[in-house]
Amino acid sequence: MERLSRLFGTTGRLKILRLFVFNRDDVFTIADVSERTKLSKEVARREVTELLAAGLLRKKGEQAPTRYQVDPRFEHLTALNTFIRETTSVRPQTIITSLKRAGSLRLVALSGHFTGILEPQIDLLVVGDHLEERPLAHAVHALEAELGREIRYASFATADFRYRLGVYDRLLRDVFDYPHRLILDKIGL
Repeated sequence: MERLSRLFGTTGRLKILRLFVFNRDDVFTIADVSERTKLSKEVARREVTELLAAGLLRKKGEQAPTRYQVDPRFEHLTALNTFIRETTSVRPQTIITSLKRAGSLRLVALSGHFTGILEPQIDLLVVGDHLEERPLAHAVHALEAELGREIRYASFATADFRYRLGVYDRLLRDVFDYPHRLILDKIGL
């Protein structure tokens, strides 16, 4: 029971838990963890040390800097994986608010990881006018830090989106032919 009691505690620990659980095969340094979760290196180091002591993580390799990975023999890994996946979500209004900084939004669709379908090529489709790539990328990186996994996204100008929709573009079919959620629709799909 002591191992489980060490798993939960702070927001930083939850972000790091999500990062490692959603990327179980990947290996991270403290710098990687800090960058991906948007936490300071000190906080990342402290939380990784706690997760290492709980048995969820293991050190990988002998070279410096030290790298960490999920220990596949952790006795509660399956239950933790299920719990984290089922409880991790971001409210649609939070997504829209963060994306508004990139330009005038016309359509925002969630697919892929947001709907539990892993085959589609993208997780987030953003359509708008005067979209700026840097603020859009920054907003997506902030969402990635909250969710603990990479978000595959695509953005289109409204005219380009309408053209691609009219010619049955494969990327758009991959979104709209599978389960998806429209969280903003000013186009009228």
